[in-house]
Amino acid sequence: MRKDIDIPEVKDIYIAAVHEFNEKYNTTDWNAYIINDGKEPLEMVLIIVQGYDSEDRTTHMRHKIDVLPAKGYAKIEFMEDSVLKLNNFFSVTYFLNNKMYERRWEFPANSIVSDNAVDLAVMAKKGILAR
Repeated sequence: MRKDIDIPEVKDIYIAAVHEFNEKYNTTDWNAYIINDGKEPLEMVLIIVQGYDSEDRTTHMRHKIDVLPAKGYAKIEFMEDSVLKLNNFFSVTYFLNNKMYERRWEFPANSIVSDNAVDLAVMAKKGILAR
């Protein structure tokens, strides 16, 4: 039975943390983004975010994006400084060509620091990629 289940591989989708200036509050904050580097738009993107370690746990945050365009990105959420010390998990489910895809990404505890930033081509910014 298990051999009959087709589990498609997630490709060209990334979760990134980007350090950005917030003009409204005059602060520099970390924000999480989902990036679609593929050639097709993603439909009904569902994202569940949670951070935890052995002592602390955040609540589950749920987000929905109706359509994420090809070569596009969308902000998921602001990452408050106190959650950066936790392991932060992003579980993403979406539809592409009438197939459901799913993957979980992680920012390990204390990995969201400017020294770990790389170029994010689709966004034309620097950021940290989740694994």
